[in-house]
Amino acid sequence: MHRRRTSLPPLTYVPVAEQPLRRVPQLFIGLALYGFSLSAMVRASLGVNPWSVLYEGLQKHTPLSFGTISAVLGVFVLLLWIPLKQAPKLGTVANIIILAFSSDLGLSLIPRHPDLLVRIGLLVGGVLLNGLSVAIYVGARLGPGPRDGLMTGAATKTGKSIRLVRTMMEITVLAAGWLLGGTVGIGTVLYALAVGPITQALLPLFTYRSADQALRRPAAPEKATAAE
Repeated sequence: MHRRRTSLPPLTYVPVAEQPLRRVPQLFIGLALYGFSLSAMVRASLGVNPWSVLYEGLQKHTPLSFGTISAVLGVFVLLLWIPLKQAPKLGTVANIIILAFSSDLGLSLIPRHPDLLVRIGLLVGGVLLNGLSVAIYVGARLGPGPRDGLMTGAATKTGKSIRLVRTMMEITVLAAGWLLGGTVGIGTVLYALAVGPITQALLPLFTYRSADQALRRPAAPEKATAAE
């Protein structure tokens, strides 16, 4: 009776030619919101997300910049896609370009050193917006970014939920970044624990269902997906 609420079609890639006027803007909007969510958490100064903790930690041990480390790790994560049968798509390339632009734009628009109440609002809003943005751009099914491709690929491969896989990834990256000297705060912990459940809850609202899946759906109502 209640499976319809959490039922989710596969998060596999659907060709761009299918409903591009809906899905391409959804992809770009989701990525832009993701970049702004990162900016909000940075300006909150209460702890960055786990991947940023890792970038900071690696920055202390290499001559590379924060952005360069992000790009290098993105390539490394793409290599982990190989055993998961994942391949870069439009969304993967857009992830790199749009995130860089929207993050910088967000940092230029959000004032530095706001008071504590504003910082708390930026942190909570940033975490919520991050989970929402992941659901939006992954749901477009035009190919996830490097890190989210690892998340969806691992969920499909193992049969575990998006919520569990995402949370375990964030905690692992957080621990590695902290051991390397990255800064950790209450915001980091909140992000690591909350973004997976938020994404899990919102994915059914934004995941694109292709025409053939819509026709087949009534015939197999009991089939569970990796996101369940």
